[in-house]
Amino acid sequence: MKALVTAVDEGGFAAAGRKLGLSRVQVSRLVGALEEHLRAQLLNRTTRTMSLTEAGQVFVERARALVAQLEEAEAAAGESTGQLKGLLQVNAPMTFGVSEIAPAVADFMALHPDITVSLILNDRFVDPYEEGFDVTLRIGELEPSSLVARKICPIRRLMCASPAYLDAHGRPRTPDDLASHALLHYGHMESDLVWPVRGAGTNGRLAVTPALCSNNGDVLKVACTAGRGITLLPAFIVAHELTSGALVPVLEGFEPPPVALHAVYPPDKYRPAKTRAFVDFLTSRFRKRPPGGPV
Repeated sequence: MKALVTAVDEGGFAAAGRKLGLSRVQVSRLVGALEEHLRAQLLNRTTRTMSLTEAGQVFVERARALVAQLEEAEAAAGESTGQLKGLLQVNAPMTFGVSEIAPAVADFMALHPDITVSLILNDRFVDPYEEGFDVTLRIGELEPSSLVARKICPIRRLMCASPAYLDAHGRPRTPDDLASHALLHYGHMESDLVWPVRGAGTNGRLAVTPALCSNNGDVLKVACTAGRGITLLPAFIVAHELTSGALVPVLEGFEPPPVALHAVYPPDKYRPAKTRAFVDFLTSRFRKRPPGGPV
């Protein structure tokens, strides 16, 4: 069953073999043996493609739940001895994943050497159900959903600019002064173009007309360091540049409130011990040392 489920999820026998530590032929034989046992064809196979039959669709849906429960039972047995094992699939934003989650994963693996981690980084919204992630890390406000969200820690945000930009264009003294500056916006042009600046506009929401938009904080950091304008970013993205003096804070005292880092995962009473252990590890780590400095 595990060979079948993995072949379906990975898109083929070769990919399933790489994940399971088997050859393509071994995976194919395991699936064939399962079909023989069930006396039902589960997969349509050609030299290039593989698809589930109607019987296969019904069987895989139930087999996936059984495989997950078996893995949880194995993990629970190992938990009593402190030995967690298995594959932990984690999704995180690109910049945060590189600067904060990558070193955290390395330290977590040192504590649990039998855990294998798949860390996928991107800045798009992902569905943990559809894409098979055990834990998805998200920064900011969450939309209502059936997923479980656990708050890990607050993350400070601030506005900053390069000294060269401020020398050329002057330093804003109030949020209203931002109207005469080039602004570098973290988001999309078609989204709500608002900065949540204390003391600005209505309920602390400042409408902005950005010179540059990007859904990646590193892009905005590069432009800001090059003197292209003022940006509003999570502190962990610009921490190094603030320390070196390449960027300096602006409008201190008007910073927006912090955003929350959440761990998001499916609401499963059989949630693997490895998932709970990883979320607990991140919570302890980031509450002692919040990304980008204390709030």
